[in-house]
Amino acid sequence: MEFVSTRGGQRASFEDVLLGGPAPDGGLFLPEHWPVFTPPQIREIASLPYADVATRVLTPFAQGYFNGEELHAEAEAAYATFRHGAIAPLRQLAPDLFLLELFHGPTLAFKDVALQLMSRLFARALARRKRRATVIAATSGDTGSAAIAAFCGQPGLNIVVLHPKGRVSEMQRRQMTTVAGANVHNIALEGNFDDTQAIVKALFDDVEFRRRTNLTAVNSINLVRILAQAVYYLTSAAALGAGFGRAVNFVVPTGNFGDVFAGEAAARMGLPVARLVIGTNVNDILVRALTTGSYAVAGNVQPTFSPSMDIQVASNFERALFEASGRDAAWVGDVMAQFRTARRFEISREAMRELAGRYIAAKTGEEETLSAIRDTWRATGMIVDPHTAVGLGAYRTLQGELRGPVIALSTAHPAKFPDAITRAIGDPPDVPEALAGLSGRAERYAVLSNSVSAVREFILSRTEQQ
Repeated sequence: MEFVSTRGGQRASFEDVLLGGPAPDGGLFLPEHWPVFTPPQIREIASLPYADVATRVLTPFAQGYFNGEELHAEAEAAYATFRHGAIAPLRQLAPDLFLLELFHGPTLAFKDVALQLMSRLFARALARRKRRATVIAATSGDTGSAAIAAFCGQPGLNIVVLHPKGRVSEMQRRQMTTVAGANVHNIALEGNFDDTQAIVKALFDDVEFRRRTNLTAVNSINLVRILAQAVYYLTSAAALGAGFGRAVNFVVPTGNFGDVFAGEAAARMGLPVARLVIGTNVNDILVRALTTGSYAVAGNVQPTFSPSMDIQVASNFERALFEASGRDAAWVGDVMAQFRTARRFEISREAMRELAGRYIAAKTGEEETLSAIRDTWRATGMIVDPHTAVGLGAYRTLQGELRGPVIALSTAHPAKFPDAITRAIGDPPDVPEALAGLSGRAERYAVLSNSVSAVREFILSRTEQQ
């Protein structure tokens, strides 16, 4: 299978998409067509181990580069690192409301599900090509630690992570900065998450720098990460009878749109999905876009209890626009060019109609987030992290519009956000073994100005000497 850019100027192979970042024309890659699972195949998923399902999902995309045996071996190794045998278990909160726990990986966040697998595919592909690469990630909290845990020590790879200084929780920061791997390089950028994303994009636009470093990305701009995340949509919905035609709703806390677009990917692969509910915090560009048709930055990013969602520019929304516009790459290229200069554009009537048939969205404020944590704890004894609480807040707002079972994605362990949990229920959550002792470990990171040149020189000084 080949892959196409959302802006129409590039085609690529699976391995190029895996090892690359954005398309050279600035767009994002998508498959030239979506393979479709039949209802009997979805029914069968309900009885398969998670690694088997991951293999089945990725095989049609990776054909010609990784065979089923190779994919299965890497999936088995990736998910052997998880603390729960189901990898992404479902827990019932109420009649027809389920929590999908995605925090049983090494860094206790949903990013582990994709990155543990991606890192192994990276290493295999690089060994085959006999080359090195520099992996770069901009993080609002969890992507960085998950990427470091996945790529630390992998042969042929350097991992560079940019986080916005002072804009992630202390636990999230320490998960990144206390890792002592020689190939791990942390940057605390004096800016917000959108600034870190902008720098990463600028570095990919620098053709000479990209060549010198063999630059590649593991943010959700990398399509393979989204495909790996689509797996848990399939496994969870199949467990609730999707193979018998029962449509399922998903509630997804999202900032960068990658995780919720994985739900659209699963739907395009044949999964019966009723609605994808987007939950945002007060940084609500997606809610405004889907209710008004205007995608526009409004003011500065506001720090919240859910820092991984403190984003004003949702990179993966471009993928949804491409699909909603009937894959009109020229239109997507035009509106993204408008956004680059004016920081806003209007979504076409046709695309809005398609988006409205798939997505609904609601904003959850700070006090509502704490209330969702508190009410869930009182009703069930379960403590959810603030990002999951944002999703549950959106569910509260929109549940009257949903029909059928609802799966709310629980994206991180609550112990990563002790301050918010303490404010909500009066006590911090128990600290799991994976986080114990972080406060006593030495940190390693560089504080850099919000400057492309500063980050470029930092990376060159760390990678070209190897």
